[in-house]
Amino acid sequence: MSGNARVPKQKNDERVRRTRDRLGDAIIDLIQKQPFDTIKVQDVLDRAGVARSTFYEHFRDKDDLLLSDMDEFLEQMATALSRSRKPSDRLAPVKELFAHVAEMRPLYDAMLASGKVHDFLELAQGHFARGIERRLKEIPRARGLTAKRRAALAPALAGALLSLLTWWIDHGEPGSAGEMDDLYHRMVWSGVAAKE
Repeated sequence: MSGNARVPKQKNDERVRRTRDRLGDAIIDLIQKQPFDTIKVQDVLDRAGVARSTFYEHFRDKDDLLLSDMDEFLEQMATALSRSRKPSDRLAPVKELFAHVAEMRPLYDAMLASGKVHDFLELAQGHFARGIERRLKEIPRARGLTAKRRAALAPALAGALLSLLTWWIDHGEPGSAGEMDDLYHRMVWSGVAAKE
């Protein structure tokens, strides 16, 4: 196979990415304007300017689209610190997550009203547990932790992060995103002993 075969694939991949992004943007925009149950696939298609057949090449239904969009966002957020490669003792991008949620508060409220916030938190638990376990492997401060201990701590610390986020939202966002980042990491490092 010649090297030229890669160019169409890259163009196709870019086209697929743009289409998926337009569909994701459309569902996110619509969920903030009307109850999720009233949104039709055709509403999404009209907003995104995408053909029905193209939609069904990628998604089963509007729920699949929303979950896919949330999943992609959470994967990026949960791995942001590892991908940045900047030296830090932070286990999770708490400041960035909280700032994003504050900025997108109408979306959070719409997801809460539609019952979709549970799906978001469930996906977030898995993504942040994996991201935190990865960070525990990377951070020199956690070198003394065994793989078994990291595997046990990661979901607990992800749960604490999401509990803090939920509390913060429910209480009108007391404190800045940066203050919540500091609180979370002080709590984490006071409870995580690097020695077994």
